[in-house]
Amino acid sequence: MCGVDDFFATVGDVLGQIWAAATTPVDPPDQTWVLAVALVALAVVVVNPVWRVARHVVTIAHEGAHAVVAMLTGRRLDGIRLHSDTSGLTVTAGRPRGLGMILTAFAGYVGPGLVGLGAAWLLRAGYAVGLLWLLVALLALLLLKIRNWFGLWSVLVSGAALVGVSWWLQPETQSAVAYAVTWFLLLGSVRPVFELQAQRARRRARTSDADQLGKLTGVPGIVWVVVFALVTLGCLVLGAGWIVGPVSA
Repeated sequence: MCGVDDFFATVGDVLGQIWAAATTPVDPPDQTWVLAVALVALAVVVVNPVWRVARHVVTIAHEGAHAVVAMLTGRRLDGIRLHSDTSGLTVTAGRPRGLGMILTAFAGYVGPGLVGLGAAWLLRAGYAVGLLWLLVALLALLLLKIRNWFGLWSVLVSGAALVGVSWWLQPETQSAVAYAVTWFLLLGSVRPVFELQAQRARRRARTSDADQLGKLTGVPGIVWVVVFALVTLGCLVLGAGWIVGPVSA
């Protein structure tokens, strides 16, 4: 009995430490450092060999956005698959047409940018460590719906990396990682939209989200690609302004 009590006491102590760290604002790093991190994130996005690996993070956010919106609109989430070629698939059940299906299809390409925008808001408020732990919690929930081994590995590695940073590293390093992740989500959300249109131009993406939206709404797929681009670029501009602007009191 004492062993069980000790276990729950230890778990309670760990959760208490996580909560305290997550809800304690930290000072933002120097603006020069923030901009330097942005340049590194930009390099990750534009250098193809690095991007091919880092893009898995964007795919996780993409498929996670599909999943969240599907559940919010009353659709049943059957599972998520993440593939080694950076593609993904979120399987839902419900009406094949209607607002819920439209919003679910729309959420994928704008999801990473919107997550990055939310992350930028948290950084602006000083909750860099809280952002890291929130991302860990979201990955843990996502893990419950992963239905293939590569997807399981991808989410576990991402979550383990964030836990390691959030638990063992110093607050200054944690803050730097939080800024790097945010910049990457904001910048990395834009490139897949242009990659999508390039694939569509070569007729290699006939079942893309944009084309599915075209069939659901009657609005041409290219219009949806433009909307994706406007939303992701808008998130980038607004999020960048929050990150490099003055922190509100």
